[in-house]
Amino acid sequence: MKPELKTHHDSSVSIPESARQIGISPATVRNWVKTGYLKINGTGDILEDSILTIQGLGEDTKKLTSRANKTKKDAHDHKQVASEILKHIKKKSTDPELLGQEYENRLSESFRNIEGIFYTPKEVIQNLFLSLKKDIDSAIICDPCCGTGNFLIEALKIGFKTENIYGFDTDSVAVEIAKERIFRFSGIKSENIKNIDFLSYAANHETHNYDYIFTNPPWGKKMPKEQRENLGQVFSSGSATDTCSLFFFACLKNLKENGELGLVLPEAFFNISTFEDARKKALEHTIERFIDYGKAFKGLITKTQGIVLRKTALNSKNQIICEAHNTKKYRTQKSFLKNPKTIINHTCGQDEADTLDYLFQLPCIKLKGNAKWGLGIVTGNNSKHVLATPKEGYIPVYKGSDISCHQLKPATSFVQPDFSKFQQVAPKELFLVKEKLIYKFISSRLIFFFDDKQRFVLNSANFLIPDTSFPLKTKVLGELLSSDFMNWVFAKTFNTHKVLRGDLESLPLFSQYLENISSFNEDVYLSKIKIEKKKNGAYGIKK
Repeated sequence: MKPELKTHHDSSVSIPESARQIGISPATVRNWVKTGYLKINGTGDILEDSILTIQGLGEDTKKLTSRANKTKKDAHDHKQVASEILKHIKKKSTDPELLGQEYENRLSESFRNIEGIFYTPKEVIQNLFLSLKKDIDSAIICDPCCGTGNFLIEALKIGFKTENIYGFDTDSVAVEIAKERIFRFSGIKSENIKNIDFLSYAANHETHNYDYIFTNPPWGKKMPKEQRENLGQVFSSGSATDTCSLFFFACLKNLKENGELGLVLPEAFFNISTFEDARKKALEHTIERFIDYGKAFKGLITKTQGIVLRKTALNSKNQIICEAHNTKKYRTQKSFLKNPKTIINHTCGQDEADTLDYLFQLPCIKLKGNAKWGLGIVTGNNSKHVLATPKEGYIPVYKGSDISCHQLKPATSFVQPDFSKFQQVAPKELFLVKEKLIYKFISSRLIFFFDDKQRFVLNSANFLIPDTSFPLKTKVLGELLSSDFMNWVFAKTFNTHKVLRGDLESLPLFSQYLENISSFNEDVYLSKIKIEKKKNGAYGIKK
């Protein structure tokens, strides 16, 4: 019999690390999470138990590994591509900028995933460079992950001298393209563009060389866990050991005092707990800009965001420009320090931030330590274990898409009641409690359904059971969490499309106004906490 899934936070690893352990790409890991083959915890990391299960499935993994095998196969194409590109550079037969574009386009998906390579669109680089304020005629700039040189060429265009431009990259082909592009643009052969691993270099050299470091560091590059942890210790990065976090700390180390750092980063850097220590470090310095670029990379669903900071101590009155969709808002830097997990919710304006700060300061109760949590059933192979029509002896299970606040769609999934055949299952007694709340896991909106029929759910849904001492009735709690108001608080605070346990546990619940009632009324609740709903759907402190 397979071990049951514990309800506390199990041992877990990041998505990139789990990809390395299994031998697949991070993209495949994410797909396996969506299909239920891998399970994540409340912070978005992969549970190690589910990795071990995948590794031990044997014949059942054939369908899973077919894509992974394709991923490994196309990795070998890189040598052929590199050879062809280098021949063109040597013959000087092709415009190096076109060569750079061709090289970028021909990189295999697996090579990109292994190396964390996503070349930055020109419009993003140009926007990030709007931050430059110093006299750049004598300033020194570095791109420590320069690729084929997009940042470097933009630096030349805006006036940096060739001898003051530095670039590093682990891809020797990309470095040769970058050097050739600089030569064609400036007529100078630069010796400052080098095939060097900047992380290792920064870990072993005490330097403060650069006035500017502007770059797009690799996101989730595959590196051995031990290597990442060692680099994390050198850079004092705490628990933030994803490659883009390590580059953030390494860049800070190599930046001159009062120098400026501009980074293109995944949205997760700003709101996922894995990156909290990096956010704390950033907020120790003077932040100048946050920029929301949306889905800037072709073929990548992850949203892209930018940060520009100056390596000076934080001025408590500092105002940050927050840009999104051609609009600008201003936030005081100290307002981010008050957020749960030091989340940088920079798409939220100052008035909204003040309202959230007011709410989180009010006397309240939270779900942390006051509820049991359960994860939906992970069968390990839905096509094998889940039927789409009822069958004698099978029981209905509900998916996240079946859940709305007031009703469940009729079940369209059915499984055997013998859960020992499944990959991961919460203790059955948790499903069978008298009352619980089931909710969608992948969702930009909080949707909770009050279940008093002992229903079972698949892994696209989770559930919580308030302690018997919790002051709210379970049904009322579900109505509160599903309300427009709590959805506004959740969206403005966490800005995520996953409903994570850790985030739910942080929400302020003003139980003093909800005891001994049988139904939630938002208008009454808002009047008690002195909050009003505005015409645009936002919420603010009542004047």
